Amino acid sequence: MATYIRDFNPYSNEMEQLIGGLEKTPGTCIFVDIINSTSDKYESSPQSWIRKINNTFNFILFLNDFPDYVVKGIGDEIMLYLPDAAMQNHFAFENSFMLLQEIYSTLENLKNHPRKDMFYECKVGIHYCQDVYNITFFEGVNDYYGTDIDLAARLMKKAASDKIIINEAFYQKVMESLKLTGINPGDTFVNNISESLKDNFKGVPYPVPFREISIKSDDELQH
Repeated sequence: MATYIRDFNPYSNEMEQLIGGLEKTPGTCIFVDIINSTSDKYESSPQSWIRKINNTFNFILFLNDFPDYVVKGIGDEIMLYLPDAAMQNHFAFENSFMLLQEIYSTLENLKNHPRKDMFYECKVGIHYCQDVYNITFFEGVNDYYGTDIDLAARLMKKAASDKIIINEAFYQKVMESLKLTGINPGDTFVNNISESLKDNFKGVPYPVPFREISIKSDDELQH
C-alpha cells in the first residue's frame, strides 16, 4: 500500500525524514483510453454508451487480471501501475513481452471486431518506469508519483486506435523477454514496432525517445 504523506506543517522535520526514507517502485505504467465515447454520449442513449463501455472494459482481459493495480480513472481513461513484483508473480504475464502481446491482440481484435455497435476502440500507452514512488496524499488511496508517471501520461498524446505507444525502456524489456524465452522476434508482432522516435513534451527538459506499434486492420493483414 502507498505511503501516506500528510503534514500540515510545511517545514515538518518528520515529513522530511519520511520522504528521505522512500524507496522507488519500478514497474510498468499503462494508460488505456476509450476512443469516441464522449461524442457518443451526445448521440446515443445511456443504455447504449454505458453498455458499450462495460463491454469494452470486459473485453480488455488484462484489466481483470490486475484489478488491484487500477490506480486512476479519469473519464473514460484509466491508469494501471504494475510493480515489477506483481509482474514476476503473475501466472500469465510474468514478462513484458507476454503483457504486450496480450495488449496488442486485444486492440487488434477491437479494431477489427465486426460489431462496432457493441464496443469502442481504444488507445494505449505503455511506459516502463524507474523514477516512481508509491505514495499518496489521500489516506486509504493507492497511488504513484514520479517523473516517469508524468512521461507516461504525456506519451498518450501520441497514441491512437491504430498504434500503441511504448517508451524505449519498455521496448528494451520486451526484447530482453524474447531473448530469455528464445522466441524469434521475426515470428511475432514485434516486427510492427517502429524505430526509435523522439519528441518534446511539455515540462520535460529533453527530447523523449519512444516507439510506435502499428495495429493492422483485417484488410492490411490480408495483403
